[in-house]
Formats: sequence, structure tokens, C-alpha cells
Amino acid sequence: MLSEKSLIAELRRHHLFSRLPDSAMQEVCALAYAKRLNAGAALFHRGDKAERFYFIFSGQVKLHRVASDGQEKLVEVMRAGDSFAEALLFVGAPTYPVSATALKSTLVASLHGAHYRRLLEEHPGICLDILGILTMRLHQRLNEIDTLTLGNASRRVVRFLSQTQQECGEVMLDVPKRLIASKLGIQPETFSRILHRLTDAGLISVQRRRIEIIDPQSLAAYCD
Repeated sequence: MLSEKSLIAELRRHHLFSRLPDSAMQEVCALAYAKRLNAGAALFHRGDKAERFYFIFSGQVKLHRVASDGQEKLVEVMRAGDSFAEALLFVGAPTYPVSATALKSTLVASLHGAHYRRLLEEHPGICLDILGILTMRLHQRLNEIDTLTLGNASRRVVRFLSQTQQECGEVMLDVPKRLIASKLGIQPETFSRILHRLTDAGLISVQRRRIEIIDPQSLAAYCD
């Protein structure tokens, strides 16, 4: 049972729960529990029964799978405030299609999937909000597919930097570079080599995990 008031309040602010009546939220918490994961600990494995979905209070969780060549493929990094595996409730998937592993010390809420779906059936108006969020995630996945279909590794890195940069023109790498390389479908050494090339060309500046975009226009045209 999830009973800590501060955690319930944080969960309550998430779009999956913000419009639930108090009585329904109490039911959710009665079947939920908080789970602490150490760095490297598995939350679930690909092929496990998909009976629960999750919300992250703190930390990071990587969603990943092993490709046919034996290499790990990063699907996504979930951060504090994110929920994941809830989409499986709507497609009826019996098992998780990916594995989930903590990247650092992480606190998650484990939530009962079938019960939450029943609550949605009782409160259909909430489904429109969830549909909007899932649509946004679909667009993100389509953008990622566009990036991965670019044959040139440099194009993939440039597109990643352009899409990830903040308004101030900076990119903060909050996960190891090897994971970013995995998501881009390239080797870690290739990712580092391209960053060095972009730095030598005066397009970016790299200070550990902080990347400054010095010349956005020239960066966008770099691969052309």
C-alpha cells in the first residue's frame, strides 16, 4: 500500500491520476507500493507478465532490449515525473516488450494495471487526456525513427543535438554517452569521434556532459 502523503501528492499531480475522484485515487494507492532500486537493479525483464505500470519519484530507469547480434539497444531513459508501461494496458499486451533497469538509485511507484484500466472505464473523460499524452509520445517515437533511418552517423548525432538543445543553446547529457550512442544506433567511440569533429569545426563546445551549440545554423548544415 502506498501511504506516504508526499508521494501520493506527487503521484496525484501526474496526468494519469490528476482527474481521478478521491475515492478512486484511494483505491489506486491501496493496490500500489513504493519500490527502491539500486543502480543496476532490474525492475522487470522483457517477457515478464505486464501486470503493473510505474511512476518514477526520483532517479532514472532505462528501457532496453538485446538485439539479435547480442548488443544492448536503448529504447528510452525515463526520469523523475515520468510514467511508463501504461500503454500496455490499452493494447492488451501480456508481457513487457523491453527490460527496465535502474541507472541510479531510484524510487518508483508500482501500480496495478488491471485495476487502473477498470477505473478508466468508469471515468471515460480521463481517457482523452491520456490519449493526448500517448499521441505526443508517438510523435516522439516517429522523430526517433527518422533519426535512426539517417544512414550517416554524423547526421544522427547532429539531429540529436538539434532536437535536444535547450533554449539557451545547451545540451545536458544526464545519461552516459554510451547510452546515447546506443539509442542512435552507433558505437560509443563513433559518438565521441563525431563530437570531436564538431568541436574542431567550431560548431560546438564540450565540457564533460555539457555541450554548447556555438553555431546552430552551421551545425544544421554540417552534414549537407
